[in-house]
Amino acid sequence: MGDPNYIRGASLTKSVCVAVVGLGKIGLPIAIQCVRHGQRVIGCDINPAVVETINSGRSHVQEEAGLDEAVAAAVAQGQLSATLDTTAAVRQADVVIVIVPVVVNANHEVDFRGIDAATASVGAGLMPGTLVVYETTLPVGTTTGRLRSILEQSSHLTAGRDFSLAYSPERVSSGSIFRDLTIYPKVIGGIDSASTEDAVAFYRRILDAEIIVMASSDEAEFVKLIETTYRDVNIALANEFARFADTHGLNAGKAIVAANTQPYSHIHSPGVGVGGHCIPVYPYFLMHGTEEGLTLPRRARIINDEMALYAVQRLEAAIGSLSHRSVLLLGIAYRGDVREPAFTSARLLRDALVQHGATVFVDDPLFRDDELRALGYTPLSPEYRQRISAIILQAGHQAYQSFDFSLFPECRVLLDGRRALQPEVVESHGIRYISIGDGTLTHPGPSVEGHPCGPPLDEISRSGESGLGIDRVGGPLVGLSGALNEGEDRP
Repeated sequence: MGDPNYIRGASLTKSVCVAVVGLGKIGLPIAIQCVRHGQRVIGCDINPAVVETINSGRSHVQEEAGLDEAVAAAVAQGQLSATLDTTAAVRQADVVIVIVPVVVNANHEVDFRGIDAATASVGAGLMPGTLVVYETTLPVGTTTGRLRSILEQSSHLTAGRDFSLAYSPERVSSGSIFRDLTIYPKVIGGIDSASTEDAVAFYRRILDAEIIVMASSDEAEFVKLIETTYRDVNIALANEFARFADTHGLNAGKAIVAANTQPYSHIHSPGVGVGGHCIPVYPYFLMHGTEEGLTLPRRARIINDEMALYAVQRLEAAIGSLSHRSVLLLGIAYRGDVREPAFTSARLLRDALVQHGATVFVDDPLFRDDELRALGYTPLSPEYRQRISAIILQAGHQAYQSFDFSLFPECRVLLDGRRALQPEVVESHGIRYISIGDGTLTHPGPSVEGHPCGPPLDEISRSGESGLGIDRVGGPLVGLSGALNEGEDRP
């Protein structure tokens, strides 16, 4: 209801009502975090099924340990409810946290439609004294410009005078959100000093982590884009190292692990692509509105998307043309053991394989066959197992550690795109094991337009898997910090 005394951080000792707008994989855990620290939460979402599930005391998000039980308890105690009516919820709220996805379209342009609509709904219910915080990753200047304008127009209030407005990027990962909220510092920047103070006061109430105060909301937005773009560029560098290693008979994985024993070296690991909601997307947020500059991030995006085509060429170097052959993709999720296909490398791999004449089948234990078909893939049926000539491991699901490769008697090669498997296990079934950067490339793919691995894959399709995860040398985890890449989309 927008307590005017709450603004300027004056009521640190009393519980407040928090409206969390967007109850996805991050929004719902944040709602529970608020409840655990004594706040009453009204969750807002446009999906009726999500609202109904939460109000029945169940969680639609399955990756977070303890979330199901926490939702059930919060609903039973009257501390959490969900609604489709964001405007009505905001009218009751002292604090509004907005965490609605912002994506890019096929042309890599930022699509603000979802967050614009959510912001208009927030503004329509905004009361004097309310604190509004955006946690969604945004291009620099979005909070103080675009979103502030929508809030002011729809509320007939003035930001900084009638309500506080701040930005604080989410910095958590699916599957470890509650842990991450305790260990990663919270970055906060307001549109003015008073808004910053209010946001800091609120987050001190619900978090035990360190708080880092930035000079402005613009600077706080920049922080998140630096984090994610750094990882995309780092992975691109690792992929370039891998391709060099392949043509020089070197093992990039072992070399990267050794290099990373020097404390100033933090090279991630190469792989078949970069994906998830963050790593392949947010560099375009950084580039938003800029036609020049940022040369390295722009090139890194192309390099990482090219890795799918490079993977196909690695297969052809091993067994010849894939035309009229069947290839199996293991895992369509963007990251191992996460049921989420957003911007997965599987899409780029499928498109590159089809371009080379292959028939593509997929397997993913996290998805039903009808879900795979709905996503545009062809699930592997038992009768087609004997047709498989090659396999690419795209997502390092734990289930694949016990996968039965004896079911594929005609398979000649497996490309481990995440170095998640034991080579000796694969080869015990008569299947050759290869990985990106293992130094075993004998016949590099033909050069197209001056590039040794063909044209940029963003000319074929746009997708990818985040190359993150601890580095692996020919299979098992090595565990050296800094050598990241298993398709994880982490902050």
